[in-house]
Amino acid sequence: AAAPAAAPATASESVDIPVPQLPESVADATVVAWHKKVGDAVTRDENLVDIETDKVVLEVPATTDGILTEIAQGEGATVTQGMSLGSITAGTSAPASAPVSAPEAAPQSTAASAAPSATAQAGPAARNAMQAHGLDASQVSGSGNNGRILKEDVAAAASAAPSAAPQTAPQAAPQAAAAPAASAAPALGSRGEERVPMTRLRKRIAERLMQATQTTAMLTTFNEVNMKPLISLRKQYKDQFEKAHGVKLGFMSPFVKAATEALKRFPEINASLDGDDVVYHNYCDVGIAVSSDRGLVVPVLRNTENMSLADIEREILRYAGQARDGKLAVSDMTGGTFTVTNGGVFGSMLSTPILNPPQSAILGMHATIERPVAENGEVVIRPMMYIALSYDHRIVDGKGAVTFLKTIKELVEDPTRILLEL
Repeated sequence: AAAPAAAPATASESVDIPVPQLPESVADATVVAWHKKVGDAVTRDENLVDIETDKVVLEVPATTDGILTEIAQGEGATVTQGMSLGSITAGTSAPASAPVSAPEAAPQSTAASAAPSATAQAGPAARNAMQAHGLDASQVSGSGNNGRILKEDVAAAASAAPSAAPQTAPQAAPQAAAAPAASAAPALGSRGEERVPMTRLRKRIAERLMQATQTTAMLTTFNEVNMKPLISLRKQYKDQFEKAHGVKLGFMSPFVKAATEALKRFPEINASLDGDDVVYHNYCDVGIAVSSDRGLVVPVLRNTENMSLADIEREILRYAGQARDGKLAVSDMTGGTFTVTNGGVFGSMLSTPILNPPQSAILGMHATIERPVAENGEVVIRPMMYIALSYDHRIVDGKGAVTFLKTIKELVEDPTRILLEL
């Protein structure tokens, strides 16, 4: 009676799980997290494992239904393109073994089938956080788009875990809750330490920042912007803008448009060095620095000279979502002739942005703060923002940099000039 049940498993096909094609100029990657263990049932297109390059996180999906029978490369392993990550036994082996203890196995099978769909709604950072805290996706309530689980949701669920644990698992709760707490971080005052390897993205960020500071003649100039006209314009038209374009009007798009207009007037700011040559670009590809759980990434808005404010807002919103979910492609972050970064969203009052090589300049926005200023011989309170322009002095002279930043100030303080390109 046992022979017929074993036959399908023997006849089943073993399917390899190869490392997918890596981005150009990327030689290898690191296995970040497996979302299945050996013996688990998998479905076609279900994410099995995340691998990280120094640019993006790649999800490796199953190519067929079956059972994960081998994990050849564990978490932390360095892999190259085409290398085998493991294997799946395709066929009917999982259903064949189910009737042996059908009444007891049914609830587990239901839970297993529900978990992948819930886990699929969590990005790599959130999944890693759940693993660190010993949580399952079913225990975390997602607050992101379409119920997607964010890293903050995992932290909230982890902080609530001790009070909820006795209701769900009276006997196992004390041990399960204690282990993650001990491994998450040493208690304050315990003088404990934790050594964590840098991620590939963090290493890449460090390399590029060192490159910028060591190989460029970087200098920064500052100015300030009266944000009252732009704030008034946004307040007056934000509802109509959102209704007409389906996206909210923020402050980033006017600054990008102002920077684009200024780049047209000062081509050296939009240029880059290639050996002994200066390359002038007849297009404006503006990178937008976006903070993600994995680190700072800079997706690029292509041809901003042809984009409207609504186009810019839509693209920024799309990129922010992809950065949060670890879905940015290498092509999204390749190139760029100028960069805008906004430390003001985190409360920064003033900072010196670092160049993004081989670009010759970067604009830094900061927090808008009400403070007294002199206006027409009187002291008045205005919402003011400091702006900074870091530039490569090898290409850009001080006069050009100062005048470029002053142009952005004038355009933002009179937003109609942005629309009229004056």
